[in-house]
Amino acid sequence: MHDYGGPGRSTAFAAAAMCATSHPLAALTALDLLRQGGNAVDAAVGGAVVLGFCEPMMCGLGGDVFAMIRDPATGSIAGLNGSGRAPAALDAAMLRDQGMAAVPVDSVHSVTVPGAIDAFDRLVSRYGRLDLGTVLQPAIRHAERGVPVCHRSALDWAAFAPRLQGAGRDHYLQAGAPYAAGSIFASPAQAEALRLIGRDGREAFYGGEIMQDMVDTLRAAGGCHVAEDFATTAASDTEVLRIGYRGHDLVELPPNGQGATALLMANILRRFDLSGLDPDGAERVHIEAEATRLAYGARDRFIGDPDADPDHARQMLSAEMADRLAGQIDPRRAGSRGPAAAEAVHRDTVYICVVDESRLAVSLIYSTFWPFGSGLASRRFGISLQNRGAGFSLVPGHVNELKGGRRPLHTLIPGFMEQPGHYAMPFGVMGGPYQATGHAHFLSNLVDYGMDLQQAIDAPRSFLDPADGRLVLERGFSDKVAARLAEMGHDVTRAPVGMGGAQAIRIDLAANLLAGASDPRKDGMALGY
Repeated sequence: MHDYGGPGRSTAFAAAAMCATSHPLAALTALDLLRQGGNAVDAAVGGAVVLGFCEPMMCGLGGDVFAMIRDPATGSIAGLNGSGRAPAALDAAMLRDQGMAAVPVDSVHSVTVPGAIDAFDRLVSRYGRLDLGTVLQPAIRHAERGVPVCHRSALDWAAFAPRLQGAGRDHYLQAGAPYAAGSIFASPAQAEALRLIGRDGREAFYGGEIMQDMVDTLRAAGGCHVAEDFATTAASDTEVLRIGYRGHDLVELPPNGQGATALLMANILRRFDLSGLDPDGAERVHIEAEATRLAYGARDRFIGDPDADPDHARQMLSAEMADRLAGQIDPRRAGSRGPAAAEAVHRDTVYICVVDESRLAVSLIYSTFWPFGSGLASRRFGISLQNRGAGFSLVPGHVNELKGGRRPLHTLIPGFMEQPGHYAMPFGVMGGPYQATGHAHFLSNLVDYGMDLQQAIDAPRSFLDPADGRLVLERGFSDKVAARLAEMGHDVTRAPVGMGGAQAIRIDLAANLLAGASDPRKDGMALGY
């Protein structure tokens, strides 16, 4: 429970419905759509699209979406993979022949076809109560009139504005400079695109004027994208993956997302008595770091487009794999770092979860990969084009090798936790590559240490970064803990700002009550009625 003698926030409660996300305007949008007769799916999609204007460096119409939807009648969870594919004419061999060892993050070759709009259209038409045009109205209004830039977005804008190039600078800078906190960011060009999508659905985005604008921009930059790449884009239904953790279930989506990485981490951590350790002590941080090192190493070997090898996720979730990796952890000493992955790792994203009065629950994550994606934006409509293709490997024969029409390894993972008959909880943890570790850490905070939702989110975070092998600590860890971890062999550094963000809504199935929490590392909230 929150200490009311100091700063911070407490877990929020609501009887009817709730949204938790990283910006107040998106949370308010979701609740407004519910009050207009929409359900949790309508609300999540409407709120997510608004986030594209509240945090345009993190997500947008040119990005990808993953979602899970829990049916309150059956308790079943459906998954949707709304990630895009490489253009059909692109191949790793082409880039290797140009002397590349990895797909450059600011290259046109990093731009995969956006999957978000097809996913949004599919979610609303299949599960929603409202039509897509109604769901998009709040985003159209905010894009037209503008959104006040919050402090966290201003920090990110200043840090990552140099990544913008071409029309990206025209659409996402103010007189050539990053938007400052309190300034107004508007995008009337994207409002026009959203009106077309609201009227004609996905066909307006993957055909006609919007598609042509994106293809023309990409071709002018040297890309091999064509109209057919957009026309054939479609989200995929997926079956969820699930493991037990000390009487609770963690539920994730299968590859090409890294949900299996979070499940493998949880399987490894389950083999240690974490509850006997200080939650903010060096020993717990060390075990989590070692589990990260081993699980992410498996991720980089096994996860790619499931069409390339559908059995890899099952291998990662086997008891034998968890036993073998857990056995490699020395509780007193850091292990050796494996080879770094050549493909780029994800920087950040946005997440939204919504539960409505019927207890339909949605867990949805939305991103353009690196901040401002590739840095490119379509000239007319200002659609920021993701650089998710930088997540491909160029290693010949790798499961994640770049091939035309394939989906790359994704770091995006919406999550669910549940205990049948007791609770169900959509949740997500932002923070780029941290997400899988973040899921396991949040799970452990709740189950091993009995924290409430807000405490579990507020607690300090650490991450063994696979990009450079350094152990990154937030300021919440003492200097004594940092020194002890260095003695154990870790290369310790401090995070300059809070690590990612998280949101969750817990449905108490017996009391029929909602509890929600939102991360102070972002500017959002859990809001309900």
